[in-house]
Amino acid sequence: MGNPKKSKPEWVVRPAESSAPKAPLAAGSEFMADGWRVFKIMAEFVNGFEMMSNAGPAVSVFGSTRVNERDAEYRLAETMGRLLAEAGFSVVTGGGPGVMEAANKGAQKHGGASIGFNIKLPNQQRPNPYIDYDKLVTFEYFFVRKVMFLKYSQAFVVLPGGFGTLDELSEAITLIQTGKSQKFPVIMMGSEYWGDLYRWFKTRMLAENAFISEKDLDFIYLEDDPEKVIAIIKGFYPEGYSINF
Repeated sequence: MGNPKKSKPEWVVRPAESSAPKAPLAAGSEFMADGWRVFKIMAEFVNGFEMMSNAGPAVSVFGSTRVNERDAEYRLAETMGRLLAEAGFSVVTGGGPGVMEAANKGAQKHGGASIGFNIKLPNQQRPNPYIDYDKLVTFEYFFVRKVMFLKYSQAFVVLPGGFGTLDELSEAITLIQTGKSQKFPVIMMGSEYWGDLYRWFKTRMLAENAFISEKDLDFIYLEDDPEKVIAIIKGFYPEGYSINF
């Protein structure tokens, strides 16, 4: 018997790929190319830098979004905003409700610059109404917003709050400890709320395990009195205030 005829291979013809460049994905797209995302990040930095270029000495106030005008934390933040304004500081917050709104309110109602670094969130956080009309920047990227807080603040005043507040507190402490930011006072307001954490720093982290050193705590304060907070900030800069990032 002769060999059976071999069938001819079926060649798959694929269409040639176009040499035309692909259009970039729209800004804000979940799958936006990283190269294009860089320009959006740059734009957020530029907007923040330009707005803050003439802000003068500023203090950032952090705390919970979940307090209202009846709460002690709200009243404390409003008092803190007023005293900071009277002491010549611009007041910077995350631009949202709660403690942020109260601090902006206290500053604006007493003639101080009231600044908001708002952030786009899934729950659509809206800027509070006590931010100066030309002093609001809305960010999409948390890390850009954090740079703004660190670059333009002479102090952080941290009232009781949740994970976001704890994140800002930890970020500032870490960058100062590692020398990535100049040293500035980080003041934890509310000894009943923050006291256990502050003591944990001193006992568990320092005394018991030596995971930090004494100098890592010399810029962190636990204070309840707003007037003493002002004194701490002024005492930290005996020769005046300077940009610290």
